[in-house]
Amino acid sequence: MWRARCMVLALALLSSACALPLAAWAVQPDEVLSDPALEVRARALSRELRCLVCQNQSIDDSAAPLARDLRVLVRERLTEGDSDQQVVDFVVDRYGEFVLLRPRFNWHTALLWLTPPGALIGGALVMWLSARRRRSANAASAGERERLTPAEEARLARLLQSPEP
Repeated sequence: MWRARCMVLALALLSSACALPLAAWAVQPDEVLSDPALEVRARALSRELRCLVCQNQSIDDSAAPLARDLRVLVRERLTEGDSDQQVVDFVVDRYGEFVLLRPRFNWHTALLWLTPPGALIGGALVMWLSARRRRSANAASAGERERLTPAEEARLARLLQSPEP
């Protein structure tokens, strides 16, 4: 029984370990440039560009055929002598701003960049106003509880004047 559990655990660990490096195998050996400096630049650029098929992965991590084509395109542009910025601009001109994993800040992406801090500030403001209202409502209700009606005041006065039995 103990051996069977160990075998199942070993198989589970082995299968999960084999599934993890699939993203690292996305770049094929025939894509790798012979110049190590250019290859480092190509890998850095590939991590910044979105796979248009997967949409949540960089082309460096994606095994999709279109991601491969983009990786090859990036390497071709680098070997032709383009700078990193020229390569990114070329890809953006060809595929649009969506290809960038971190879009540039400009007027048509301002909403994308400003919404999270705006929502955070707005939420903090709503919480502060809500707490302030709650505090003032509690203070007002506490003040009302301390005040006695004229009938209660008269009864209290009678009780205080009468001797205790």
